[in-house]
Amino acid sequence: MPLDWSQCRAVESVPGRVSGAWVFRGTRIPVAAVFENLEDGLAIDEIVQMFDGLTREQVKEVLDFAAQSLAAPARQR
Repeated sequence: MPLDWSQCRAVESVPGRVSGAWVFRGTRIPVAAVFENLEDGLAIDEIVQMFDGLTREQVKEVLDFAAQSLAAPARQR
């Protein structure tokens, strides 16, 4: 089951901005970019340096949200 990003305060989806993809609030940085770069072995601090306007706190909030969502029993989602 996909994550319900609408419940994460650090992100937003705006029709017409980045094709409506989930991005970090107030930016055009797709949430997916963080996961792709983590998968490629980059550290959070390296990712933050790559994207102007992205903060470590935003990344941490998204990662915490994803971890909590995936750990929640299916009936609570």
